[in-house]
Amino acid sequence: MTRVKICGIRNKTHALAAVEAGADFIGLVFAPSPRQVTISQAQKIAAAIKEYSKTTQVVGVFVNMPAPLVNKSAYYCNLDWVQLSGDESGEYCQQIEKPIIKVIRIKPGQEPQQIYECLVTEAKLLGNQKHLYLLDSHAKEKYGGTGTAFDWSVAREVAKLFPVIIAGGLTPENIAQVIDMLAPWGVDASSGVEVNGVKDIDKIKAFIDAVRRADEKR
Repeated sequence: MTRVKICGIRNKTHALAAVEAGADFIGLVFAPSPRQVTISQAQKIAAAIKEYSKTTQVVGVFVNMPAPLVNKSAYYCNLDWVQLSGDESGEYCQQIEKPIIKVIRIKPGQEPQQIYECLVTEAKLLGNQKHLYLLDSHAKEKYGGTGTAFDWSVAREVAKLFPVIIAGGLTPENIAQVIDMLAPWGVDASSGVEVNGVKDIDKIKAFIDAVRRADEKR
């Protein structure tokens, strides 16, 4: 079964709608972004999710933030995972106390072998830390939420070898193609389930429904 992460949630209403629709992960953005939440907002959203569901996990998204501050935020907000979406080094990652989702940004023209070598290197650096990888589109001076898809075909081989979450421009309309092509461990939607920059409950439900239908066809 393909795991679903709905990222960039900013209130309890959208969070619980995503949980009810079947989301496996809810992403809360702590980095500077139009989708950024405060510690107080994140605490309330995470508490509501955990009261409603025993299985949906909460992910905090951070970009180049001091590791002690990441750990403190994760503790205060009772996060299950820390997503590192910046330029964090292996030494930095080893300071993080929660399981890690490490973002790898795919550049135009990047070869599959390069992506494979990058993930092998990351795996060595992360060692025994519980971790996943999130493959997203590379965009100059942006660390996610671009709404732009990368060439999914370059991830076909690494998706067979590593637990990868595919992100970048995913929508209810194209997600079946991604799952058919890659059969990834998970998928991540943010801008693709929004209307005018705001999460849309109907789009969230449509995205998760499309994922489940694609799973059934495999």
